[in-house]
Amino acid sequence: MVVTGDITQVDLQGGVSGLRVASRVLANVEDVYFSQMSSADVIRHPLVGKIVDAYDRADAANPKKAN
Repeated sequence: MVVTGDITQVDLQGGVSGLRVASRVLANVEDVYFSQMSSADVIRHPLVGKIVDAYDRADAANPKKAN
């Protein structure tokens, strides 16, 4: 089974990323693996990478609102 997601997408009350919670809870479960990707992994269009970078910079500038 493969599960994909974006840890910056918040779906739980209190601004918590469900995928981030899952990765923490399942980190030591045998045969469960997580891969982290960055804007460098975006290959659809250069503009998408620029958008991801812009959001990363905004999150870094406002750590209270970042996940």
